[in-house]
Amino acid sequence: MTRIASSASSLFLILIILGCARGLVRGRTLHADGCSANVHTHELRKYYSDIQLHAISGDTEMGVKLLNKSMLKDVQEGQTCCFLRLLLRFYIERVFINYKSSEPHQQRSSSALANAFVSLRRDMHKCHCSCGEETQRTIDSVSSRFDELQVQQAALKALGELGTVLGWLEELAPNP
Repeated sequence: MTRIASSASSLFLILIILGCARGLVRGRTLHADGCSANVHTHELRKYYSDIQLHAISGDTEMGVKLLNKSMLKDVQEGQTCCFLRLLLRFYIERVFINYKSSEPHQQRSSSALANAFVSLRRDMHKCHCSCGEETQRTIDSVSSRFDELQVQQAALKALGELGTVLGWLEELAPNP
């Protein structure tokens, strides 16, 4: 009888583990102003963790901040879709393209992040987002601060601040 109970509890434990793993593989649905897209935030976090230390330790411009939590939390109602599209564009066209690392695994992780952002951006382009002046000004100010730094330094800074962006994305894509 003990053997049967042990087998049953082992089977139950395996089913729980498989259920949790299935939840990890499945993406989250990101919601932005009536627009939705699938995003694998756990994968984004994994790739980010591969480059985070390099990006933060290489940031010598401690007095400059491109993004902050309040900027992301203060996105005006109805502007989340637009803000996200513009932010993805900024990271794809300005940050990832200028990030260079001598470590191949960091370069691969950066490429994987860029590809995930491209995929998310493609999904977001299927939606109709209208951009307000304030939203455009906010992204323009991020770009302006980026331009004030040397390109590699600016890319490191933006990547170091990517954790804030990922946290915001997780808020837009709650656990299923």
